[in-house]
Amino acid sequence: MTTQQQSPVQPKQLEDLCINTIRTLAMDGVQKANSGHPGTAMALAPLTYLLWTKYMRHNPRNPHWFNRDRFILSAGHASMLLYSMLHLTGYDLPLEELKNFRQWGSRTPGHPEYHHVPGVETTTGPLGQGFVNGVGMAIAQRFQASRYNRPDHTLLDHYIYTICSDGDLMEGITSEAASIAGHLKLGKLIYFYDDNKITIEGDTSLAFTENVGARFESYGWHVQHIADVNDLEAVSQAIEAAQADERPSIIVTRTHIGYGSPNKQDKESAHGSPLGAQEVILTKRNLGWASEEPFYEPEEAVAYFRQAVERGAQQELAWQEQFAAYANAYPELAQQWQQEQDGKLPEGWDSEIPTFKAGEALASRVASGKTINAIAPKLPNLIGGSADLAPSTNTYMKDLGDFTADENGRNMHFGIREHAMGAILNGMALYGGLIPFGATFLIFSEYMRPPIRLAAIMRQKAIYVYTHDSIGVGEDGPTHQPIEQLAALRAIPGLTVIRPGDANETAEAWRNAITIEGPVAIVLSRQNLPTVDRTTHASAVNVAKGAYVISDSETTPQVILIATGSELALALSSAEKLRLEGIAVRVVSMPSRELFEKQSAEYKESVLPKSVRARIAIEAASPFGWERYVGLDGDTVTLDHYGASAPFSVLYEKFGFTVENVTAKAKNLL
Repeated sequence: MTTQQQSPVQPKQLEDLCINTIRTLAMDGVQKANSGHPGTAMALAPLTYLLWTKYMRHNPRNPHWFNRDRFILSAGHASMLLYSMLHLTGYDLPLEELKNFRQWGSRTPGHPEYHHVPGVETTTGPLGQGFVNGVGMAIAQRFQASRYNRPDHTLLDHYIYTICSDGDLMEGITSEAASIAGHLKLGKLIYFYDDNKITIEGDTSLAFTENVGARFESYGWHVQHIADVNDLEAVSQAIEAAQADERPSIIVTRTHIGYGSPNKQDKESAHGSPLGAQEVILTKRNLGWASEEPFYEPEEAVAYFRQAVERGAQQELAWQEQFAAYANAYPELAQQWQQEQDGKLPEGWDSEIPTFKAGEALASRVASGKTINAIAPKLPNLIGGSADLAPSTNTYMKDLGDFTADENGRNMHFGIREHAMGAILNGMALYGGLIPFGATFLIFSEYMRPPIRLAAIMRQKAIYVYTHDSIGVGEDGPTHQPIEQLAALRAIPGLTVIRPGDANETAEAWRNAITIEGPVAIVLSRQNLPTVDRTTHASAVNVAKGAYVISDSETTPQVILIATGSELALALSSAEKLRLEGIAVRVVSMPSRELFEKQSAEYKESVLPKSVRARIAIEAASPFGWERYVGLDGDTVTLDHYGASAPFSVLYEKFGFTVENVTAKAKNLL
């Protein structure tokens, strides 16, 4: 191994040594993997060096210390930049992991992934998502600070730092989020725009010529420009000015992708491919690097970076002492804080969940609204809202205030920004201690698919309330009538989808959504549904099992009708008619396939016995996926086409969602 430097170095030399350590680790990691993005990490090394050693409050030995500054690399393709900083500043990420970049079983995947390594605050990769997660974290921080900070005790005063790229800013989601962040005056956001003027296809002028600074000024952000990221004094001044401003800040930072590379600096070839073994050597020589050995770490640089360990420990200790004084002054608040951080629910949180009377006709969206307002007073960390649809989704929490630029209530107004809403929810969930929810029509879940998928990957508690769930939307027509959306959501691993069949199943859907790990989608009707008589039918508490026998025959069933949501009533009515004709029928309510699949094989057999092969699935949506439950011998009453504009009752009749059609199909199977 090459001997490391022993001679003393001057401050400017030490700065250069530290910065070039970041650069060389990044290009060595990408080169060894023969895969990755070296150029951005090389360009941004001065910024991250300064930010992580001078400005960020963080404790490498306790990455979850709550008042730490959050750092998000929204440009997740530059992951070696983050891994290098985590390793150098003393997080649990040894050099061996950097050598195993992008390899099977390593803790350094191609893009930063939450859970993989301490210090990664969120999973980034799909461009724009990290940018918006930061906005969610800033919302959560301000909300929690309003609840817990007191004039004589400040628990939360940290910043959210984010590095974003041209690609992030081209994605539409960042426009949505930047707009709401400026509107809400989220002053704890400090973003750095890596203005390197290069994307995969070449110069950004091919597709991106807007004035980014002017754009963000129009959103209400504090905008600064740095002519050269290597000017550390200019970077320092910009960070301090951003910290002092009450608006969200973006610092437009001119960088040079692949900085130091003699043949690839400022070229697209430095973006998404290794520099090449010879170019790595040439770059190290150009930077005046002491060794051509891969992954060389000068001991002076490592020692300087590792000061973060002691500094972070002292910062956390000071905060812990503050919290102890806070707990002494406000013991009930301190206890509530700790309970929420531990993910524990208050005793009796669900004691007021309503029970709905049999026979009452109630849309499940209305039942959901009543349930939300029953649990919200007992769950002070439940916060959420709608994409400008609260009157339709019934998600407004009465008497709990609005979250605006001037108020810190619990009702969010996301505006017509479904994509940003989904990623903001992820940021709020990642922040810790909160149960966030967001609502829109089911058809617009299409705009939210990327953040839903990421919530599932990260196993984050986000609740999606989707109403207007079928052709029951009626006159709005096929553009607003979801057909394939249920199947698409069910295809996301880790997402629990619950489509309740009446008001009491809806109440139970919320009870389960609050307690289930990971994201949950509650899918609700626009039209009224009859409330099932639970004195003669099985209890709605069985929603927790995903599927259950809601109505059964006295003898072994000849046919099983499986239904969800608004079609449950149709299944029950069809069963009554079939029984009058002497046919033994079982009706299974299946509000959640995901919950059903978690049950034991014995339970699943008791609900859907293999011996009964005559089965019909009834759902006003795509048949995709139902073959798993009806088998080769079964049938469906579903939709393999789009809807139409007409009153919902007409649509149900025209498309075969009638007792006559269901019973005819049942008899045909028999």
